Amino acid sequence: MVREIEVVRVYISEEDQGRRRNLMQEIFSRLHDEHRVHGVTVFRGIAGFGAKGQVHAADLLRLHADLPLVVEFFDDAENVSAALDWLRTLVAPEQIVHWSAFTAEN
Repeated sequence: MVREIEVVRVYISEEDQGRRRNLMQEIFSRLHDEHRVHGVTVFRGIAGFGAKGQVHAADLLRLHADLPLVVEFFDDAENVSAALDWLRTLVAPEQIVHWSAFTAEN
């Protein structure tokens, strides 16, 4: 059986701050504790840049990297919609991407 889901990808950096703590930790905790989404993964990039063009990279010459992070999660449309409503209060809309996908159920 195939089930439709929504996938969300949020682009932030290691030093971004949320309302109460580090933004990645705030997003991760809320998706786990309150929204109870089906799956969350945080990826740390080795290099990247955003809309401002500032390069964030890990190399031996930089003592302070502030590396890019991608928080990715998925769930049914209703739960993702609720999570997105909250996320948009913390993260700029251009840093959030989401799409429909299908998953096979046993």
